[in-house]
Amino acid sequence: MTRIVAVHGVLPAHYYEQSDITTAFADMCLPPDRDRGVLERLHGTSRVRGRHLALPLERYASLGGFGQANDVFIETAQRLGEEAVTGALEQAGLSAADIDLVVFTSVTGIAAPSVEARLAGPLGLRPDVKRVPIFGLGCVAGAAGIARVHDYLVGHPDQVALLLSVELCSLTLQRTDASVQNLVAGALFGDGAAALLAVGRDRAHLGGGPPAPEVVATRSRLYPGTERLLGWDIGDSGFRIVLGADLPDLVRVHLGEEVRSFLADHDLKSQDVTAWVCHPGGPKVLDAVREALDLPARSLELTWDSLADVGNLSSASVLHILRDTLALRPPPPGTPGLLLAMGPGFSTELVLLRW
Repeated sequence: MTRIVAVHGVLPAHYYEQSDITTAFADMCLPPDRDRGVLERLHGTSRVRGRHLALPLERYASLGGFGQANDVFIETAQRLGEEAVTGALEQAGLSAADIDLVVFTSVTGIAAPSVEARLAGPLGLRPDVKRVPIFGLGCVAGAAGIARVHDYLVGHPDQVALLLSVELCSLTLQRTDASVQNLVAGALFGDGAAALLAVGRDRAHLGGGPPAPEVVATRSRLYPGTERLLGWDIGDSGFRIVLGADLPDLVRVHLGEEVRSFLADHDLKSQDVTAWVCHPGGPKVLDAVREALDLPARSLELTWDSLADVGNLSSASVLHILRDTLALRPPPPGTPGLLLAMGPGFSTELVLLRW
């Protein structure tokens, strides 16, 4: 049994309404003679009201190439990461020295030494802490990170594990790319971080926060032949979005069967699930998730709220929504919940919870 004892999300201080971001994005990414109608329509239908950004909005126009953007990523990721981990430790009533494993995930910047290594000293992590930095899982990494933490704690039931996600999507902005894919990404993605602490069976008594869920089981699925549906093309200017238009259709085709099969393995049906903690891929993807799973209208309400309030935070989003579920709408004790996310590969990750 793995018990989640804390989830803490943080956001950069710079917040902007969607309309302000739309105007700045158009000025940076569209030629002066280019009609702004498509961009304004995509931003207007994104269901995003505003987002937090790593930098003041006016800084993005003068931000240099990939190297400069990545330097900002490293600096900001350390600051937000330290804040997220400190908050989770306080919530759980633990110290950094209690942590045996750190899983760090991001798909919006690179660092060597990796971010969690740079945070070891400031946080007070033990010199023998185990580190697993992950790059490339994208939006699915919040759920996959929980699953891999669970795998570790099953084999090390007396230990404590930390999952840290920092995503600074705004720093991947491609200012010379007026493609629909880049315009869509510019309408949806925001910046943020989250830290989750979990303990193994023998330390399940730890944690000073409110009642939190146990991880019952996980399932990973990679769909062959879908590599070009979602991800990055990496070039001289950094990360350029790959975003297939038929992504919602793939969700409709595969997700329902995957979830029903996973739940059936544990003698459960969709109607038994009391909380759906779902990554907010975007309006079309969320509509496809609801259709594929035949969910009641309010089942994904916290996901829609998160998308509206802060945008898609890539791997950090599902952790923010888990935090919101615990704080705002905790399910009845003993009932099952399902945490799910999708990402490059194309892939899905399912985490069965018990509240």
